[in-house]
Amino acid sequence: MDVGVKNKLAAPETGMARRRFLNTAAAAGLAGVGMAACSEKPASAPVAKASAPSAQPNPGEGAGSIHLKPGELDTYYGLWSGGHSGDMRVLGLPSGREITRIPCFVPDALVGWGITNESKKVMGTKPDGSLKYTVADSHHVHASYKDGNYDGRYAWINDKINSRLARIRLDYFVCDKITELPNVQGFHGIFPDKRDPVDPAINYTTRVFCGAEFHVPLSLADIDKPEKYRTLFSCVDAESMELRWQVLIDGNCDLTATSYDGKLAATNQYNVEGGAKYEDMMSAERDACLFFNIARIEAAVKAGKFKTIGDSKVPVVDGTREANTDPKTALTAYVSVPKNPHGVNASPDGKYFICAGKLSPTGTVIELQKVLDWFDGKLEKADQAIVAEVELGLGPLHTAFDGRGNGYTTLFLDSQVVKWNIEAAIKFHAGDKSAKYVVDRVDVQYQPGHVNASQSETVAADGKWLAVGCKFSKDRFLPAGPLHPENEQLIDISGEKMVLLADHPVRGEPHDFIIFKRELVRPKPVYELGDSDIAVKDPKDSGVERNGKKVTVRLTSQAPAFSLREFRVKKGDEVTLILTNLDKVEDLTHGFAIPKYNVNFIVNPQETKSVTFIADKPGVFWAYCTHFCHALHLEMRSRMIVEA
Repeated sequence: MDVGVKNKLAAPETGMARRRFLNTAAAAGLAGVGMAACSEKPASAPVAKASAPSAQPNPGEGAGSIHLKPGELDTYYGLWSGGHSGDMRVLGLPSGREITRIPCFVPDALVGWGITNESKKVMGTKPDGSLKYTVADSHHVHASYKDGNYDGRYAWINDKINSRLARIRLDYFVCDKITELPNVQGFHGIFPDKRDPVDPAINYTTRVFCGAEFHVPLSLADIDKPEKYRTLFSCVDAESMELRWQVLIDGNCDLTATSYDGKLAATNQYNVEGGAKYEDMMSAERDACLFFNIARIEAAVKAGKFKTIGDSKVPVVDGTREANTDPKTALTAYVSVPKNPHGVNASPDGKYFICAGKLSPTGTVIELQKVLDWFDGKLEKADQAIVAEVELGLGPLHTAFDGRGNGYTTLFLDSQVVKWNIEAAIKFHAGDKSAKYVVDRVDVQYQPGHVNASQSETVAADGKWLAVGCKFSKDRFLPAGPLHPENEQLIDISGEKMVLLADHPVRGEPHDFIIFKRELVRPKPVYELGDSDIAVKDPKDSGVERNGKKVTVRLTSQAPAFSLREFRVKKGDEVTLILTNLDKVEDLTHGFAIPKYNVNFIVNPQETKSVTFIADKPGVFWAYCTHFCHALHLEMRSRMIVEA
């Protein structure tokens, strides 16, 4: 894309012509199912003139160049959800180059994820040893905090289909634990806490909150009674990855946010009606942002004020409206927000949560101190925590922040990102109709969903780069059949006006992502041999050990050879093969594949992995290195001889 040439589809100064063109069909389709106040441009809100897509800044201006020189490193990491691939993608920004993919929920042939014993243990298996699940729908990515900024320890990603939460170790960029949540389906939003709600000395992440989206029967007796279906909000321990507790709620959970003081977690709700059909899910004009008082919930669990559901031993406390009418003892607070919100995000100053309306053209600003005031009995109604509710455009979804008091909200139906000032919006809501809270708009291609900015949801939000995930790409890339890629676009937000700089095709369907400075993580270039208690630490320890029909083969790799030139087993043996890469040179990875046996995995320097299989086919099988390692890479082999 020539960013120096004005886009032919650019909107005029009013920003309206293209909006009307793009939304004719969409608005018509939603007109009969309860879309609120989205048929025309808001008339009451003073709006600064929308800008057409800007030209690229002059050299030396803006956030910097996206075109890096050979050998030049990116200044930010981006962690992206992999969608149906069930992985996490690691990007360098601002270049947008994909650096690696971290397999989590779905087998991966490159590294042997789902093949090795170690990865199977993380993924979860059936009694016969096969994987419990081989599909996923990964959505949201977040990382661990210390003092309000990322600390480089962990990242988490969810699998919506099978209600799983995966943790990534950011020292090795590998998935080390996966937890399946009980009692829920459609587990969607996640967010770690940023510090302890009670102990100020614990200034780092200790919990991850998980919201269940779909209503399900909590008893088999209620299968045909949708009015009794329920959802729960879950808390997972960040270190053990075990569930601490769950909260039974009215309505559902969509996305999740946490406060910087650790005291509050929240989920936006688009189905307070508890509807099982989409028209029922859209009948109410207002839904909710549901707040959880973490300290009170954990005190209730400690006091034994909980129940369990089915076979699960996880404590479940009552967070329903009926059980939480007294603010001074309430575990939850339901703040009403406009129709079917999609997204709740915490501002970097720690003051506000922003909910976007989706079927209402509004953004709602909720002041967190006022929510705490309600819990303390200082406010009559929880809705008094709302300090602004302003019109932003058609189909607002998610909001990012620049650390300068501005929010950046995606407008799905307008195919735009709108930049707006939060304090100005509060003034406008309070009655100052001269307050121009909308600062800028930029067209994106097309129909954006998730958005995030560099360091956006940390105290160190720096307002340089913004990425926006567009759900449709249409004419942006070379056609390659009916399945189009999605379009991840990069925007410079360092100035007053947003500057659209780049398109990046992405295989569907990614969702959420975070962007953080590269110095916040320190990945290890080589494994530590002691990381594995089955490591083969010396080539002399290689060999074949038999215990009845169970055979253990131990070997090492050092370029360009395996420590065993050949090894023999018998037909019908259960073979466990353990391989340690004894090379210490960074980037010297070896592979190990056995033809006809569905075995292929890699071992990085000083890493150990194992596989187990039945030697059911007699003959000679050349095990070979699959990852280029040396000038004699093709000669790096070992023979597995299976005797009949």
